[in-house]
Amino acid sequence: MSDIGISNSVAVALTLVLVAIVVATFAGAFLIGSIPFGYIIGRIFYGTDIRGRGSGNIGAMNALRTLGVAGAIAVLLLDALKGFAPTLWAQDFFRGHLDMSGEGFPPTDQLMGSLAATGAVLGHCFSPWLRFRGGKGVATSFGAVFALCWPAGIAAVAGWIVGAASTRYSSVGSLLGSVLAPIAIYGFTRSLPETAYGIIAALIIFVRHRDNIARLCAGTESPIGKGSRSRGPYSQHP
Repeated sequence: MSDIGISNSVAVALTLVLVAIVVATFAGAFLIGSIPFGYIIGRIFYGTDIRGRGSGNIGAMNALRTLGVAGAIAVLLLDALKGFAPTLWAQDFFRGHLDMSGEGFPPTDQLMGSLAATGAVLGHCFSPWLRFRGGKGVATSFGAVFALCWPAGIAAVAGWIVGAASTRYSSVGSLLGSVLAPIAIYGFTRSLPETAYGIIAALIIFVRHRDNIARLCAGTESPIGKGSRSRGPYSQHP
């Protein structure tokens, strides 16, 4: 970078700082996303390990089966907040800072917001506090989508409602909403980084729902309002 008056050593130092900022943003969002609110609320307020009940999942739907409506609402909102808060923070913090859009890059707030959103969803799905087990990422992903583009968030939630209401399967709603999210993000924003996040999140959600998809194909998936027919990996615990 000597052509712009910066020595090689300074250029290397600046590059390392940029890399550290990117890593720290992702790691922070991952740690926030990894907070297992379903497990925490079940243990503290209901005296139960949600992983050993119903489907064994720590998300809101299993919380509804095992903790009731109040517990499920708390888990849903807190899981969504895990995606919303770090994504919104990254957007606001990096807006107008480290912007390289003049060099052909997308705006930094879009890049870092999408990075934080991805970190939060991965943290929820692979929580280090639960031996890298976790939930399926739907509420956390939808929370991040709301931070990136609230009309797209509404479209994702509407997709969940339509899918779940028409089939009585929460998994169908989750899959439909996750497919609609990147389509809506691109339609409203034309942002490639944010659309890429939506696609990545949808792929993660589909992978995390592979057992549900298999049960849907076999006709053994449990509808909303009924207990799961399968038990989680901790089902041996009372």
